Amino acid sequence: MRLDEDDLTAIIELMRNVARSIIMPRFGHIGPADLRTKSGPLDPVTVADEAAERALTLGLRALFPEVAIIGEEAVSAEPRLMAALSGTVPVFVIDPIDGTQNYAAGLPLFGVMIALIEGDATRAGLIYDPIRDDTVVAMAGQGAFLIRRDPAGTEDWIRLHVAKPAPLNAMIASVSWQYMGEPERSRVLHGLTRLGQTPNFRCAAHTYRALAMGHLHATLSRRTLPWDHAAGALIVAEAGGYVRKPDGTGYQPSALDGGILATVDEESFWILRDLFG
Repeated sequence: MRLDEDDLTAIIELMRNVARSIIMPRFGHIGPADLRTKSGPLDPVTVADEAAERALTLGLRALFPEVAIIGEEAVSAEPRLMAALSGTVPVFVIDPIDGTQNYAAGLPLFGVMIALIEGDATRAGLIYDPIRDDTVVAMAGQGAFLIRRDPAGTEDWIRLHVAKPAPLNAMIASVSWQYMGEPERSRVLHGLTRLGQTPNFRCAAHTYRALAMGHLHATLSRRTLPWDHAAGALIVAEAGGYVRKPDGTGYQPSALDGGILATVDEESFWILRDLFG
């Protein structure tokens, strides 16, 4: 299944409307009664996550009735839904609010992510920023773009390119090490001292946006849940980056662990792969 420009515009408008009606009115107003944890204290969900996912699901179903839909919160309740990723039917994967820790804390660094997956490969990815009201998108084989609307309502499509390669001591890399076990965690943390900067946005949406827009050189994660990585991995690759599992094999959305390393080029990939072991 391929999406055309009208399809992307419709999805972006859906994301924008859900953000305006559900996500942003609750931003800065999340209290204890609006928040719970799932797998642990670092895995929160808010009433806004759940409401936004329901609205996005209904909206996508109306736009694309033939496509299956799974969301982060739906899978949390019914893990069997993940099997759809390996099937032949196209499936939309939704992350209603990526960066929930930031969102719940009133920090303006979160996003909405949607990926279209078919045959365990990502065909399209969209990352919407409710604060900036713009979207980074990619379709397989067609490049990555920043789409923003001017005051007159005209959409500008700006082609994205990753940054130029940098030496190790000048690399800016976001590394999510909290789900790594030992000895990998200690090895990776030691390797971070060799890099130029190591920001952690606590938000895959903005990490991938920054990498695709040329503001980071790499990102590494151990846990590879598809709502966190499918859209962003495609966007970075379409912006000219190099995205693989740390062992050098290709990334697949159905792989829930095993890691993902995205860099600006293949040489940087192997430099960081050797650094982190």
